Amino acid sequence: MKLDDLRSILLSERETGRLTSVSPDFYEKGHSELAAITKKVYEFEDPFSDEARSLIDETLSIRETLEDIFSLRTRKILALTVMHAEGNYYDREEVKRMIPAEREMFDQITTAIEQSQGLLIRNRPHVPITSPRHAVPIPAAAPAAAPLGDEDELEETSEPAGVAEETDVPAVQAGPAPAPVAGAPAGSGPITHPCTLVRVLQDMDTFMGVDGRVYTLSKGDIVTLPERNAAVLTERNIVLNINLCK
Repeated sequence: MKLDDLRSILLSERETGRLTSVSPDFYEKGHSELAAITKKVYEFEDPFSDEARSLIDETLSIRETLEDIFSLRTRKILALTVMHAEGNYYDREEVKRMIPAEREMFDQITTAIEQSQGLLIRNRPHVPITSPRHAVPIPAAAPAAAPLGDEDELEETSEPAGVAEETDVPAVQAGPAPAPVAGAPAGSGPITHPCTLVRVLQDMDTFMGVDGRVYTLSKGDIVTLPERNAAVLTERNIVLNINLCK
């Protein structure tokens, strides 16, 4: 998913108050493009070259575009959840245009609103908020152990196998995993980079460090930088090496 493709989606979302049809995996494709560009940045000997800076600017643009798309689509989804919970008309075709993660968000927020209405407006007893897709009846109390010899009675009152292992609390959705660093062996833990404490001697343009972070520094800042970046900047008298991190 190239930057131009993402910008096209963003433009379509801005031009209409309704959800537009998008590829269900466009977020994943956007993150794959980010990982590919970041890998190219790591391959430059000079991370401050014009080519490297151009790629860094592209990664920033992709991230901003993904965030803008998420913001616009989420606002539209929130409006749909309110209309649905209040019993007002809403276009069900828009629900069909949600990607799976968005539909999950729609279902969970709608359920939360409806249960809050029951508690605050209709004075119903409070019940835990559950996802409509994953709700599983939970018995109020476990059945008492039957005395020896009452195996038949125990079989009638026991829960079916496997029910006790399920839960009505929806799983917390984990955020997207960071893009793998070029050259990292499969299954290895996060790579750490030796770092250096430096003082910035002059304002400088935004750049991406070998650790994958984007730095925007100004004169007088005291920051920790990866050794490779700090060495290049020290040679150019842009930063002053203060001390090595342990």
